[in-house]
Amino acid sequence: MCGIAGEIRLKGLAPRPEHFYGQILRSMERRGPDQEGLFTDPCCTLLHRRLCVIDPEHGQQPMTIGPCTIAYNGELYNAEDLRNELESLGEHFTTHSDTEVLLRAYLRWGAGTPERLNGIFSFAVWDARNQNLFLARDPMGVKPLFYALRGDTLFFASELKTLLLFPEIRPEVDARGLYDLMFLGPGRTPGCGVFRNVYEVLPGYMGIFDERGLTMTPYWSLRDGPCEDSFEACVEHTRFLVEDAIRRQLVSDVPLGTFLSGGLDSSIISAVAAREMGRVDTFSVDYRDNDRYFRSTKFQPNSDSYFIGVMEEAIHAGGHHIILDTDALVSGLLEAAEARDLPGMADVDSSMLLLSRAVREHVTVILSGECADEIFGGYPWYRDPEIRAINGFPWAQTTHYRASFARQELLDWEDPEEFVRRRYEETLSSVDLTPGLTPLEQRMKEMMVLNLRWFMQTLLDRKDRMSMWSGLEIRVPFCDKRIVEYLYRVPWSYKDYRGREKGLLRYAFRDLLPAEITARKKSPYPKTWNPDYMAAVSDLLRQELQGTNSPLLAFLKKDALLALCGEDRSLPWYGQLMTTPQTIAYFLQMAHWLRARNVSVIL
Repeated sequence: MCGIAGEIRLKGLAPRPEHFYGQILRSMERRGPDQEGLFTDPCCTLLHRRLCVIDPEHGQQPMTIGPCTIAYNGELYNAEDLRNELESLGEHFTTHSDTEVLLRAYLRWGAGTPERLNGIFSFAVWDARNQNLFLARDPMGVKPLFYALRGDTLFFASELKTLLLFPEIRPEVDARGLYDLMFLGPGRTPGCGVFRNVYEVLPGYMGIFDERGLTMTPYWSLRDGPCEDSFEACVEHTRFLVEDAIRRQLVSDVPLGTFLSGGLDSSIISAVAAREMGRVDTFSVDYRDNDRYFRSTKFQPNSDSYFIGVMEEAIHAGGHHIILDTDALVSGLLEAAEARDLPGMADVDSSMLLLSRAVREHVTVILSGECADEIFGGYPWYRDPEIRAINGFPWAQTTHYRASFARQELLDWEDPEEFVRRRYEETLSSVDLTPGLTPLEQRMKEMMVLNLRWFMQTLLDRKDRMSMWSGLEIRVPFCDKRIVEYLYRVPWSYKDYRGREKGLLRYAFRDLLPAEITARKKSPYPKTWNPDYMAAVSDLLRQELQGTNSPLLAFLKKDALLALCGEDRSLPWYGQLMTTPQTIAYFLQMAHWLRARNVSVIL
């Protein structure tokens, strides 16, 4: 993976100080520690930092062929298919990199290129002949791409921290951005960059910047249609798609491993990888003393350690166990906010940052199980009829609670409940549905779209920023668009086979996994249960609120924040994992972000 950035002004770019682009490149060094590159012409500058994974000796970027130059972040999993097709059309290749495949594909097919791609990507192509810039982002939104227009100049970057280095883009947040942070966070409205007039290219979208300005259009979306497969045929095709996606993502010229939690998704990936590679290095995380403090809940019925051992023995894995201390988890909160450029999922973020750092000492690429719960119906809110029927985002039903922390000056902008409701209804109105569906079938398709566009994006943000902070590339086979397209049309009765979460997926891989794994009830990403964590973050928030200098006090109530410290209502802020300790940590991350980015709050 890599980091990309650029600026384009068709009337000609203004001169920059000699050191300026070096500063931009340094801001992306963690994403791409191996190589850097700079392309300039009078109207366009493209910048690139590279993490070498495929063909390390070649594929340097920005890459120019003919009139076009590309800056690209991602991996193409159908690169060889495209290469063969392009060669049959007369194209000749000089490297083995997928960068050259992508650029030659663009030279051949232009704006029709993104729909042909199977991979995770964001890229920009400058066409000097036609004086325009082409942007695109992968269908699932795995790889980020932020942008801003200031006058007649377009700026873009993989991360907000890089975008904010352009002096034309000020670190300002108005009520609109604060509403995302307070009432949707750590999620974000699709396309919202939180900072004032900063945006993110939507998943499955492409854009052209030319003399008419910037035009964004979708090239991919979920389309409903009949599924005529029998259950057995569906099982067979699901197995083929998942295994094919995993196999394609095992291609690497650098060391590769898998995450392993002992859950269904990571176990499938690890088992297929072990079968294909002969032996696979697996990486698992836990927290010191968690066996002492763990409490079984409806959402997290058991800990991972036993099931990890079962899988390691079954596939003869080279198992690596990363144990995190509470002190490191707490101290990592602020670093995680810097990596994400926004307040995030608290210790769920900092644990992934610390885990990624430890994993990077062994491998450069790792496969992970994101997206399986979204498309196979694994989350509790898919399965609980009462939660499923709620008119709103099922993972965030606490808008009134969130609003209790806000000052009236912020709440005067718009009713928070109405703000959230409109985001929810806008999403539902865009869901493609075949006429004549049963109410249950319609609702499950709506749930899948809601999860893909909202909840999964938060998890993908987390995985990308926390891993790339250490130059670790995480691949997500279940995000393969072929799997998502097929599963959208599969009836709920198939996914709910035998009344189990992800029943279809369990059944499809029943012969590959130990029975204990296929029978295990879903358990989310592990979090710490150590009471020292709650005590530590509470103390830090009290310190943050001493006096009147905290940037939080510009829009939040001090007494409400102080009351939060030391209490534990187990009232979820976001999903199953963010309860009171994580809510406190979220505000700590918010304070650090406001201060570190020198954010101006405009109400």
